[in-house]
Amino acid sequence: MTRTIRGAALLAAALGLALSGCGGGGGSGGSVGAPVVGNPDTPLYGPAGPSSSFAQQCASNNTLAAGNLRTASLSTEKSWLRAYFDEAYLWRDEVPSVNPNLASYSGSDTYVAMDNYFEALKTTGVTGSGQLRDRFSFTYPTTEWQALSGSGVEAGYGIEWTLASVTPPRQIRVAYVEAGSPADLAGIVRGDQLVTADGTSADTTSNTGTDALNAALYPGQAGTAHNFTFTRNGGATITRSLTSAAVTRTPVPIAKVVTTPLGTKAGYVLFNDHNAPSEAQLITAMRSFQTQGVQELVLDLRYNGGGYLYIASELATMIAGTTRTAGQAFETLKYSAKRSSENTTTPFFTTSCNLVGNSCTTQDALPTLNLARVYVLAQSGTCSASESVINSLRGVGVDVVLVGGKTCGKPYGFTPRDNCGVTYFPIEFAGVNAQGFGDYADGFEPSATGTAGTRFVKGCTVADDMGHALGDTSESMLASALGHVDRGSCPVLASGSSATVHAQSAASGEGGSAALTLRRNPARNNRIWLGR
Repeated sequence: MTRTIRGAALLAAALGLALSGCGGGGGSGGSVGAPVVGNPDTPLYGPAGPSSSFAQQCASNNTLAAGNLRTASLSTEKSWLRAYFDEAYLWRDEVPSVNPNLASYSGSDTYVAMDNYFEALKTTGVTGSGQLRDRFSFTYPTTEWQALSGSGVEAGYGIEWTLASVTPPRQIRVAYVEAGSPADLAGIVRGDQLVTADGTSADTTSNTGTDALNAALYPGQAGTAHNFTFTRNGGATITRSLTSAAVTRTPVPIAKVVTTPLGTKAGYVLFNDHNAPSEAQLITAMRSFQTQGVQELVLDLRYNGGGYLYIASELATMIAGTTRTAGQAFETLKYSAKRSSENTTTPFFTTSCNLVGNSCTTQDALPTLNLARVYVLAQSGTCSASESVINSLRGVGVDVVLVGGKTCGKPYGFTPRDNCGVTYFPIEFAGVNAQGFGDYADGFEPSATGTAGTRFVKGCTVADDMGHALGDTSESMLASALGHVDRGSCPVLASGSSATVHAQSAASGEGGSAALTLRRNPARNNRIWLGR
């Protein structure tokens, strides 16, 4: 349900169409009210008592609240949410004054009403570049969230889409395809460009057309069939009917040893999701690299929106080793002034977690590469926990070389909280590294030299090369990293390759601006703290 509502709003925004609401909730709540001025504890329509006094008291028609007491009302659920915002939200003193009784936050569909109300409570503050500061808080049906975060399962075709431009020609293309998915079995490959979906042009400018594209590209459930027309390599036309399925994502689909043009041995790992299954796959990859004696590492995070923070910490330890990270903070989480006593330091974990439910089980020592330098392939789809890997390694003196483009800019995170069958993710904390730096709300950006303690990282600006497979040493981003290993500077790519290079926008993030390039489930753009 969430993917249908929120995914539709995101794509519609990207296509430059006017929508009511803010951040993809589907209602007009984001424009209601004005920011609270004065004492945040007593705003108009503010919290009435602690959230615990309203918890799990659900509306009688709330179909998501299976197993909960459905003898309360929608008003009770809204009272819980407003109180929870006051207790948990990082920017609690900037919550707008919103009348919860308005039509946008009412009606028979309790999820839509609560999602609209949630969106309306988010801060309207902006970053230095003018982007909304909170482009990331979201809601999700609890059962779907548990399936996605715990096992990597979501309904779809196994396609990660990209969008090159908000105006025609938009170049909606396939970034990658999950092995064994409906798209893979149908022969869809990276770089295929969408022409039509169910007969609707990828360059449609109408509301009706946008709705049709959303329904086709982002199916809300398994078993939905849609017809697509693609072009491949600018030439052949391919027509396919795809039926959505419950697709299990592979967070680490590629891990192999490659060599630079001058023969240096480097590990390459494509890492797409910080979910629970990724832990074992990352450990296997790093142990293999350790055994084979790699001298460099290329970490491909270009499509990784984040996930569990403990996975990011483990990955950083496996890269840098335990000597460099001993006694250092991977990330310190800073909450609102009301919760400052809860500020928490996440260490560089040296053991695995083997997550079951919400608890670690068998904890084994992690393999380590003990590298003083790492190459990170990144762009607008690199977000949250992925950015914390970059930031934390810089914080302990690892030389991070950023190849690609500007990351999404999300130094924030949250702890999931379920109420009445909906899991809520209001931003709760900001993260800083061991040097106290966390000011990258406008994203990390590659520059010629990079500057310590800023969001500018030494590296090369390179577009995502759709003409080559991920992991191919001729692919522009990987080739640039390997060339930099040999030369110590950004190589000049071969001329005439621009026709195969897919430019990426710099903006990203759930609920973000109209220039979003990667349409992904919002639950995949996050930094989620789990105590160990």
